[in-house]
Amino acid sequence: MESSISSAPAAWSAASRWLQRSLPKLVLSPTLIASLIFVYGFILWTTYLSFTPSKGYPIHELVGFLQYVRVWNHPRWQVAIHNLAVFGILYVVLCMVLGLLLAILLDQRIRQEGALRAIYLYPLALSFIVTGTAWKWMLNPGLGIEKLVQGWGFQNFKFDWIVSEEMAIYCVVMAGVWQATGFVMAMFLAGLRGIDQDLVKAASLDGASLPRIYWRIIIPQLRPVFMGALIILGHLAIKSYELVVALTGGGPGYATELPSTFMYTHTFTRNQLGMGAASAVMMLLTIVAIMVPYLYSEMRGARKRSH
Repeated sequence: MESSISSAPAAWSAASRWLQRSLPKLVLSPTLIASLIFVYGFILWTTYLSFTPSKGYPIHELVGFLQYVRVWNHPRWQVAIHNLAVFGILYVVLCMVLGLLLAILLDQRIRQEGALRAIYLYPLALSFIVTGTAWKWMLNPGLGIEKLVQGWGFQNFKFDWIVSEEMAIYCVVMAGVWQATGFVMAMFLAGLRGIDQDLVKAASLDGASLPRIYWRIIIPQLRPVFMGALIILGHLAIKSYELVVALTGGGPGYATELPSTFMYTHTFTRNQLGMGAASAVMMLLTIVAIMVPYLYSEMRGARKRSH
C-alpha cells in the first residue's frame, strides 16, 4: 500500500513532464494537419489535374504535358507573361525605391513623423478590391483626373491610359505601387533604426556627407531588408488578381491579362480545368524560383556566421 502511494507522485510528475513536452505539439497539430490537407494536399491535386484533360470536372486520364503545351501556345498566356514582366519589374523597383526614399526621409526625425508614417501606411489597410475600384474612378476619363484637369481650363489635357491597350498595364502598376510603398517603407525604416549609430557618427566625424554615409555605409547594411522586400513584392506581383479585376477587368480586351486572371478565367469561366491547373502550377514554380535562391542565400549566410 505504501509503495503504491509513494509511486503516485512520481507517476504524476512523469505525466506532467510529458504533458509539458507534448502540449505545443497538441496545440499546433490541428493547424499542421489543416495546412497539409488544404495547402500541400491541394497543391498536389492541382499538379495532378494539370496532367489530365480535365474540363468542367476532373478526368482521371493522364495526357502528359499536353496542357502545358496548350497554355504556352495560347495567345492570352503570351500577353499575360509579358504583362507580368512589365508589372512585376516596375512594381518591385518602384516600391523599393520610393519605400527607401520615404524611410530615409522619416529617419531624419522630422516633425509629425507618426502622422506621416500613418498616412503612408494607410493604403496597406485597404484591400486590393477597394484600391482597384478607387483608382478606376480616378483614371476614368469621364470621371477622374482627365475631367478634373479639363474642368480647370486645360481642355487639351488627355489621360486615358485605362482605356488604352498599350498603357492600361501601367495603370495597374500605379495602383499597386500606391498600395505597397508604405509597407516597404516600414520595412526599410525598421532596418534603418536597427543600424549601429556609432558607425554613422564616426563617418560624420571623418567629414563624410550625409548622402555618402547612406550610400556607402547605411544602405549596404540593408541587404536583408532588400531581399525580404524583393520576396514579398515578387510574390504579390505573381499572384495579383483582385487589383486587376477591380481596376481593368483584364481589359481593354485582354490587354492587362496576368497569369492569375488567365488561370481563373480558364478554370472557372471557360471550364478548362486542366489548363487552369497547368497555369497555376507554372505560377507556383515562378514563386519557387524566387524563394529558393533567397533561402539558399540565408542558409549559406547562417552557416558562415556559425563557423
